[in-house]
Order: sequence, then structure tokens, then C-alpha cells
Amino acid sequence: MQLQQDQIEDFNNKLNDQHTSDFNALAENLSKKGINADSIVNKLTELQVATPSWALGTGGTRFGRFPFAGEPSTIDQKLEDTILLKNLTRNTSSISLHIPWDYPKDTLALKQMADENGILFDAINSNTFQDTSDHKNACNNKSYKFGSLCHSDAEVRDQAIKHNIECIRMGEELGSKALTVWLADGTTFPGQANFRRQFQRVVDSVKEIYKEIPEDWKLLVEHKPFEPAFYSSVNNDWGSSLLIANSVGERCLTLVDLGHHLPNTNIEQVVSRMLMQGKLGGFHFNDSKYADDDLTVGCLKPYQLFLIFLELVEFLEGDEINNPPLAWMIDASHNLKDPMEDIIQSLDAISIAHAQALLLNRGELETAQDLNDPALCQELLQDAYRTDVRPLVKESRKRSGGALNPIAAYRELGCRQKLIEERGLQAVVTGL
Repeated sequence: MQLQQDQIEDFNNKLNDQHTSDFNALAENLSKKGINADSIVNKLTELQVATPSWALGTGGTRFGRFPFAGEPSTIDQKLEDTILLKNLTRNTSSISLHIPWDYPKDTLALKQMADENGILFDAINSNTFQDTSDHKNACNNKSYKFGSLCHSDAEVRDQAIKHNIECIRMGEELGSKALTVWLADGTTFPGQANFRRQFQRVVDSVKEIYKEIPEDWKLLVEHKPFEPAFYSSVNNDWGSSLLIANSVGERCLTLVDLGHHLPNTNIEQVVSRMLMQGKLGGFHFNDSKYADDDLTVGCLKPYQLFLIFLELVEFLEGDEINNPPLAWMIDASHNLKDPMEDIIQSLDAISIAHAQALLLNRGELETAQDLNDPALCQELLQDAYRTDVRPLVKESRKRSGGALNPIAAYRELGCRQKLIEERGLQAVVTGL
């Protein structure tokens, strides 16, 4: 469906008086602290987070899937939904594809459609963690049941390498600048495989893929502690991910998925370590209670998200950390919400955490740290965290042409109903 700018403006007009009052009050209070509200608004506008093509429909669990009416069943329709999200939120202007779930039949036509609507193609995601029914990720007709890049069979490793290279070629045609490699490789039973040999085969395989990436590309490797391999995973933590990246090359970087950690992992410290090494490539934003639950960003651990952004803002705002520009992506898959509303809520949570982190007076914090004053350190952090920054986020959307309240606009303008009318009640998204 097409959303016209005047529809958003008409919606905003009903909320504008209250928003203006809220924003001016917050801006005045921040000014007393020496903080320029307009500067923060501009920075919120600049941070764009990629929409994951696989999250535009309901995801699956190992027990079942409950499709949502009007889901996008083609890559063109997924691009249409991304355009709708862009118009509503102004926080996303790119889409990240998962191959072969989203295998474009005509890359030139798809890119033209994206260009006409100001949408870029973010990282291309390969898939060697399942045997797809169309075998588009398995040119040698070999199974990934016992692994891919770590497999004992050289033909399986060759097949996985070729699939990743195909993703690179497709990404070049679409204008992407990164390849994300997530491995399900591992073991479910003790003694099933040799840890060292598996890891070395992965490193050697990723090196072969790395040879094929263009000079202006990044190769992102993503770790996960378990699932679907429940005894061991080859790339199971940030240390293993860093080992792979350092072994492969300068433009091989680590990707941090916020759900891919064991409970109570200090993710903000992981982010700091990666930035120190200049090896942080980007993020998959989501939230979890146990591990990789793929829930809406910030729905469970908003304070942790804020603490993570404190590390990111130190990098973004300073000049002490030498790390390449980051890729920002959402990664979600669940059964219950309207997928579009879930992504809108995730984008909102990211902007809120970003704004809160920008409020922190780092000079005062460093002084308190040097004085070994943990109580004052906590006061400074929580003063920033407890500030209601939503007027700043809304103002950034408004100035960019987005809706002051994207979910309310999405509902009031009947977006889901129009998608159902166009696609039908039985439309099912590709992928999970």
C-alpha cells in the first residue's frame, strides 16, 4: 500500500499542540543542564536501522507458526512494507535480505524499485543452517544436517562457500556493502566431532569467502551459544567470533546479536571489548529473557539497551576508538504481534535508548569514576535513563516527515486492513 505524506501530516496535526508543549518543556529543562535538544534530535534522525526482510511476517518456533493476515509473500511486497515503515517512522531506510528466503527473480528491477523510494540494501544474510525445499542454497545437493563450513565433507564446505559467494554477487547487484554469516554449525552430542578441527575448517572456509568480497565490503561473523546445536557451537561466543575475524582479515568483523548470549551476559562489556579491538561490525537488535527469544527490542531489558548505547555513543561521539562504521539491523521472529507494529516498537526503543545515552554528561561521569564514587556514577547514569526522552524521538520523526506516533497512525490509517485487501487473508511470508 502507498502512504501519502498528507495523510501523515493530517494525523500529526491532531497531536501537534500537545507534542510542541512537551518538547519545549523538555528542551528548556535540558538547556538548564547545558544540553542542546536540537543537537540530540539531529543525531536521532541520522541513525538509521535496517529492516530485516524475514521479520515482516510472523516467525516460527520449533512447535508451529501462526501466520498474520496480509503478510508479504514476495520480496517486492517486503520492500513495500519497508517503504511503509520508512514513511511512518523515518528511522529505517534500508532492508536486509536473507537468501534464499528472499531470492530476487530480477535484481535490477528490485533495485530500481528501492531506488525510487529511497531504500538501500543493507547486509545480505546467507543461509547454510537448513536444507531449503528449493535447494537454492545447496548447489552440490548436499545436506547441512551435520554442519556447513565446519563439515567433515569437503563437498559440503564447498557448497556452503559457493552459496555465500552467490550472496555476495547478488548483493553487488543490489548495492549492498556487507555479508553476514551466521553458522548453526556445532554438535549435539559429546564426542560427535573434534572441536579444534571444526573451528579450523570454519576459519579456512570463511577465508575462501573473504577472498570474494569487494574491497569496500565487510564480512560480518555472528556468534550464538547454542541452538540448533545443543552441546557445542563452533562460533559460540564473542571470543570465538573475534578469533575468526582476526584470523580472516581486516574487513572481517564481528556482529553482535543482543539475543545470542547466555542469561546475564554483560553485553555492554562485550561491545566495549569489540570496539577496543576495532572489530565490531554491527548489531542485530532484539530482546530476550533466556537466550535468543527474538522479542521486541527493549521490551524486557530497556536498561541494558541503554547501557549498551552508552558504549556505542562513546564510540560515535568520540575519537579515541578506531572502529569501522557500524551496521545497524533488527533481528526478530515471533508469532503474536502484527510484525509491522513490532518493528515500529523496536525502532522506537532503539531511538529512546540512543537519546538517553546522549544525555549523559561524560565529563562528570569520568570524574566520578576517577574518584571511585560508585553512588555518584549510578546517579548520573540513572538521571539520564529516567529522563522521558520521547518528545525528542517524536520531534526527530516530525522533522523528517514521519508520524509523531507511528503505531497509532498505522492503526488509524488502517494499514493492516489495506494490506489484507491487497494480499488476502491467507498470504504467508517466506522464510521462517
